[in-house]
Parts: sequence; C-alpha cells; structure tokens
Amino acid sequence: MESLPADCIADILSRGSPRDVCRSAVVASVFRTAAESDVLWDEFLPPDHREIVAESVSPVVYKSKKELFFKLSSPLLIDHGLKAFSIDKATGKKCYTLSARELYIAWSANPLFWCWKPVIQSRFAEVVELRMTSWLEVEGKINTRILSPNTTYKAYLIVQVAHHRAFGLDVLPCEVSVKVGDSCSQGKVILSRDACTKGSLEHACGKNEVKDGSGLGMVDEVSRVGCDRNDGWLEIELGEFYNEGLCDKEVKMSLREVNGVHLKGGLVVESLEIRPL
Repeated sequence: MESLPADCIADILSRGSPRDVCRSAVVASVFRTAAESDVLWDEFLPPDHREIVAESVSPVVYKSKKELFFKLSSPLLIDHGLKAFSIDKATGKKCYTLSARELYIAWSANPLFWCWKPVIQSRFAEVVELRMTSWLEVEGKINTRILSPNTTYKAYLIVQVAHHRAFGLDVLPCEVSVKVGDSCSQGKVILSRDACTKGSLEHACGKNEVKDGSGLGMVDEVSRVGCDRNDGWLEIELGEFYNEGLCDKEVKMSLREVNGVHLKGGLVVESLEIRPL
C-alpha cells in the first residue's frame, strides 16, 4: 500500500464515505496525506455546492475542500435566510430545512389565528405560533432535483408546544403524510407535550387510546410520536420517500387536523427538515 501514489489512494478512499476516510486517516499513516486531498473531498461535495455556497446569507471562507465539507456539515442559511442547507457528515448526502415562512400554513397571514415572531432558539428570523383555530394545516414542498439521488429521505416538522398557552392539540390525532407522485407515506400523531416527550406509543397514547376531550376514550391508530431534540425543539416525523434522482418530482409533506370542530392553540412551528436516512 505504501508504494501506491497518493492520488491512487485518494481514488480508493473516494469509493467509501467521509466517515470511512476519517477513520482510515487515524488508523494508518499511509492514508493521512491522501485524506487531505482536494480531489478526494471534491468527490464528497455535491456537484452544485458552488451554487449553494453562492446563495449563503454570510460569506463562506475555506482553504481546502475538506474544510468546506465540514463547514457545510453545519446548517448554512441560504435563499435570503428562508432555507438552510447542510451535508450529512457521515455520508455526504444533502439535507434541507424549510423555514416556517417557506411553508403553506392555513390562515397564517391572519393575526387573529397565528402570530409571527422571532425566538432566540430558532436558526431563522421568524417562527409562527398558533393562537386559535379549528383548522390546522401545514404543508411544505421540495423538488427531488435538488436532493441527493438514490437516497431515502425522511421529513420532520420542527415545533414546540407552548406549555401555558397550549389547548386542544391532543383532542384528535393529526394526519401526517409525504407524497411523491403516486407514492404516499402516511401516519397519525398526537400534538401534546407529554405525548411527544415519552419514549413509546404506549406512553404517548395509552396503547392507541386517544382521549376525545369529554373523558371518553376513542381508539385511533397513532403511528408517530414527536421526539425531543438537543436544541429545545420537537421533531415530528411526517413520512419518508426514496429519491431515485432520475427526473424532477415534487415532494409534498404535510400535517393536518381538519376533522374536528374544536379550537386549538399553542403550537409553535419553526421549520420542516428533509434528512437522509
């Protein structure tokens, strides 16, 4: 192996993943020089990374392609701050986050129903909080063209449940879905803070028993629960899809509760994340 030129070793390493390269550089000295090669790390950067960097709201300064790769592994605000882009550090796959302003949220332009405001915990300039409505509908769209090909993705709605202002969110489960062409991933989730922070469906809804607000139980299929994140937000899985990358397709990702006539409020919507598995 020591007799091989550095560019040959770099070519071999490029057949693996960024994680493999970093591990190889630690294990054997013969890989260390190749692991710093711009040619190698250019293979792990997305083909359109120059265009993405050009959309950044702040200048991206780097001295090598490896440094650029790891800078892009942290979220980069693009498109006037309305979206965020990052690279999965282990695989090099592309990730996108759509801010609340990039989503369709029914009645969000009406200050009687929703309130737009900045919060310190958000990476975006604004989030939106539900004041009161009976019709809850949030939808985001993205084109498969800008995602990594031959990759399975999951979509997550990033939210908070305001402790002292939340009401009516756990009366009925919300329907969540991800649709790409004729393919559809569907499920249901309870939007209560207690349900979201527990570790299982039994804790979340009492073995799929959901309270209807009158003290009576009604059985419903609840297939998703929200999960706490390290940044203080909750993420709700909307569904998954496979991106073949052969043609442009629109991905529609949504959360809806439009069947009940009860009022609900206290849900804070920050963004929608699309991440590879």
